[in-house]
Amino acid sequence: MNQHLGALALLVPDYDEAIAWYTRALGFELIEDTDLGGGKRWVLLAPPGSSETRLLLARATTLEQSSRIGNQTGGRVFLLLHTDDFQRDWQRMLAHGVPFREAPREEPYGTVAVFEDLYGNAWDLLQLKR
Repeated sequence: MNQHLGALALLVPDYDEAIAWYTRALGFELIEDTDLGGGKRWVLLAPPGSSETRLLLARATTLEQSSRIGNQTGGRVFLLLHTDDFQRDWQRMLAHGVPFREAPREEPYGTVAVFEDLYGNAWDLLQLKR
């Protein structure tokens, strides 16, 4: 059996604003942007070099969905962005104004720092130990 997570849905208020931020600030690639009609789009983003898991931007369309933007997990870290060079990506993200909640720290599993995306979702930037 061969399975993988194909995409994780992330609630956003506006597709274009989210695409601009994730591609500029995090360096993600726009994989697909297909108009589905009625204001709905199929928008997939991926970190550079990622071959399987994608980020699916899901535009909030109800008050309940809108209330969850930036807080899909009750304030806990939501996504973990793995890197092969923590310092390179941390410096790049700082230069693009990505807010970090903490300084980088060493953990038994690797180097990590929590940052926030455009909407306040908490992410880990993580370089695993080899």
